[in-house]
Amino acid sequence: MFSEKDDIIIRERFDDLLNACASICKKPQDRDFIISAFEFANKAHWGVRRKSGEPYIVHPIAVAKIVVSEIGLGVKSVVSALLHDVVEDTDYTVEDIERKFGKKIAMMVDGLTKMKKAGDLANNSSEQAENFKKMLLTLSDDVRVIIIKLADRLHNMRTLQSMPQHKQVKIVSETIYLFAPLAHRLGLYKIKTELEDLSLKYSFPNDYAQIAAKLSETAASRDQFIEKFNRPIIEKLKQNDIEFEITGRVKSIYSIWKKMQRKQVTIDEIYDLFAIRIVFKPTAVVPEKSQCWHIYSLITDIYKPKPDRIRDWVNIPKANGYEALHCTVMGPDGIWAEVQIRSQRMDEIAEKGFAAHWKYKDRGADQEGELDKWIKEVRDALNGPTEDAVEFLDEFKLNLYTSEIVVFTPKGDTRTLPKGAIVLDFAYEIHTNLGNRAIGAKVNYKMESLYKELTSGDQIEIITSNTAKPKVEWLDYVVTAKAKQAIKSSIKREMDNNIQRGIAMFDEALKKHRVPPSARVFRKILPVYKCANKEEFYSKVGAGIIQLDNLGKVLRENATTKLIKYWNLQFSNTIKFLGNLYHSPSSTSNEQSYKIAECCNPIPGDEVVGFKEDDGTIVVHRKDCDIAIKQAAQQGDRIVQTKWSSEKIISYLCTIELRGTDRMGILLDVSQVITSQLNVNIRKLYIESHDGIFEGYISLYVKNRQDLLNLMNKVSSVKGVESVNRVDNAIVNERTAG
Repeated sequence: MFSEKDDIIIRERFDDLLNACASICKKPQDRDFIISAFEFANKAHWGVRRKSGEPYIVHPIAVAKIVVSEIGLGVKSVVSALLHDVVEDTDYTVEDIERKFGKKIAMMVDGLTKMKKAGDLANNSSEQAENFKKMLLTLSDDVRVIIIKLADRLHNMRTLQSMPQHKQVKIVSETIYLFAPLAHRLGLYKIKTELEDLSLKYSFPNDYAQIAAKLSETAASRDQFIEKFNRPIIEKLKQNDIEFEITGRVKSIYSIWKKMQRKQVTIDEIYDLFAIRIVFKPTAVVPEKSQCWHIYSLITDIYKPKPDRIRDWVNIPKANGYEALHCTVMGPDGIWAEVQIRSQRMDEIAEKGFAAHWKYKDRGADQEGELDKWIKEVRDALNGPTEDAVEFLDEFKLNLYTSEIVVFTPKGDTRTLPKGAIVLDFAYEIHTNLGNRAIGAKVNYKMESLYKELTSGDQIEIITSNTAKPKVEWLDYVVTAKAKQAIKSSIKREMDNNIQRGIAMFDEALKKHRVPPSARVFRKILPVYKCANKEEFYSKVGAGIIQLDNLGKVLRENATTKLIKYWNLQFSNTIKFLGNLYHSPSSTSNEQSYKIAECCNPIPGDEVVGFKEDDGTIVVHRKDCDIAIKQAAQQGDRIVQTKWSSEKIISYLCTIELRGTDRMGILLDVSQVITSQLNVNIRKLYIESHDGIFEGYISLYVKNRQDLLNLMNKVSSVKGVESVNRVDNAIVNERTAG
């Protein structure tokens, strides 16, 4: 039971929440409604504690505080947040909630309730992915449900230190794979940033601590530069009677870390660690857009702009509603600085996202149109042919893109697409029928194929044919979830029709030969017609791919050979996994069969995570591997806590990338350092030279991460070698293909 101290903590936290709700309680009954929800939830969770030892009710109170203070939602959202775990964790039902708080609150709480496993899940599916899919169904009903879910995830991440390590891996992977991109898509910039930073803190604590320490160490000099940079701008804006606030903001630790990883640089080599933000109060007579450009003009009178770093999200907002004008200018002492220019309305939307859109909609502005459109796409996807939850989650995530391009229709209307989109994506963005009948396009008045990748500013006219139809290979090229969904729907309809037609045609053919359909018949004919199963056979017959003219001969022939299956077995060298492997109850050994993931090729010293396959084999990935993060987000129940033993038993394959200035004998010098001085075995070597510059990849065997670092240091000392970096095999295969 709870002590008097616990009761004091609960009351203090709730009083703090009530104070935060003062601005949204327009009527006395609003405050009473919130108090009633708290008392109900407090009674339901009484006596229960979180992993941290706090009374459980502290968590719903904290979620409700985030909802009102950091996002800006209203009374119903606060009430739903207070009640969000009642149905899942106690004996109360959704019906109980509806009787006491009404139908709307009951619907929101139902949407927030984590789904329990009900019956057998589909093959190749994941309970985690199924839960995500059910959660996203609420998007169609009320977006506030998803926003409250994000607040719930944010508080869980803020208190993650109390969870066991294997749970941390699962929660962090879910967060970085789905919840942070979802927050971005809903325009919740602050929440997205904090979720990313917290994910990094628990995934790579050393990297996080080093960047945080460096930012703290340079804070004084950075503040001094910002003050020096801002001084002439402040003076200029005041001279022009502009009401404004100007601040300097450091970029998030996660975004700095990502840039360091992407560019293979240290934090000292990143010049844009911070941004200057100007938020102005608009005047009634001049449009906001014009004021943004006026301020830009005043700033560039002081500092010279970098032409290729202007980002105009004022005329064409981002798909999540973000509006601002960004520019990068050369500041004092030759240092580049980014300046963000926003109105007060733009700033509120940028910080609070979708919640702020409704506020401005009530004032007559149609700011949520793009998000409404996106929500409709999600609803269509949920009703589409993709039944497997993991596959659905992959396709849904395609819609949570961060890099966007803006293209034009023949009439000059704009469309926002993810970076990497092709002509086909554009066609399906306009209309499903246009995509289904597409055969080509004119991009900027020039004939192009359907697979042409688009860039910002392209104008596209789709060329169609009434006889055209989607092809399976299109799925390998399109990038938007809408296009994938439409193609799959069309192919599935076509396949269903072909199967029905094929069944009728095959039954008719069997009747001619007076042979009844049976399993024996299919065992005989499927290998002959090179089909894996009956559905494929029927579909090909119905599509006219398989002709049944020789069916009689096939049925009469006795099989002269047996069908032989050849298995390609790949064995890795043995290592030991230390620590708790979370065995099933029947397991008694702390050693299990494993294999090294080919996508990232972890070696001893790398931080690793394991995933248990259906046959019990553990697949070991590097912790920062994109595929590992995705799998942990979708199938967290398969995570196995994994780490290397201190033993050095054998060597592991990894790949390094080399770049530098070409000269006679450089390849010989590099190979001698590797094989002679370091006694390392090279498996594969790929070098290409052009215009006096060489680049290449070397696959070799090392014992652990430290050996690899030593090798990279040695190779980088060879004359002419400019950079040596470790890369994943998947990247090498992609770049050297063909």
